[in-house]
Amino acid sequence: MDFVDELLKAQRELKDGDVKTITLRRHYDAEVEDVWDACTDAKRLSRWFLPVSGDLRVGGTYQLQGNAGGEILRCEPPSLLKVSWLFGENPGFSEVEVRLSAQDGGTLFELHHSAEVPPEFWGQFGPGATGVGWDLALLGLGLHLTTGGDPGIEEATFHETPEGRRYIIESGRAWGEAHLAAGGPPDLVAATVAATTAFYAPGQDS
Repeated sequence: MDFVDELLKAQRELKDGDVKTITLRRHYDAEVEDVWDACTDAKRLSRWFLPVSGDLRVGGTYQLQGNAGGEILRCEPPSLLKVSWLFGENPGFSEVEVRLSAQDGGTLFELHHSAEVPPEFWGQFGPGATGVGWDLALLGLGLHLTTGGDPGIEEATFHETPEGRRYIIESGRAWGEAHLAAGGPPDLVAATVAATTAFYAPGQDS
């Protein structure tokens, strides 16, 4: 599997305002119920994303190991999941919504991440700060849906592999294009793409 081919299957959008919203859309060759189960079953989540704990029901809370946690705001199987997505001491407003629908014999997967982002952080990294992370997650989901098991990607060292480095570089560029399409100044976009790439693939040239 060519990882960059997987990257190119997704469409990326940015809505730039006081609240920033990044959107990822892509098609998976799997039934809606299978994709839903992969995104909501704790055992399957741990195979391609992260271990999750908590009271996994509407109104309950969840915690991803070493990452975000929050409240489960909506859960409408097998088409809609919405959660608050909180990380750090003062996370502010941040929500993630996943929508699934049947399309062309498979599933249209849509992810929307809306958040209040500190201006200094946005000015340094732009949408790639979260966008590249979600691209990596969608790659893991795609590999899991294809194999049914662990995607076989070592998160800590993925950026050190040629295919991993290329994937991260192209993901950063793709989010730069979405930033430009949303009206981002070219000089700022170029700087944020470079900073994001350096964060996800430290010590590597773009």
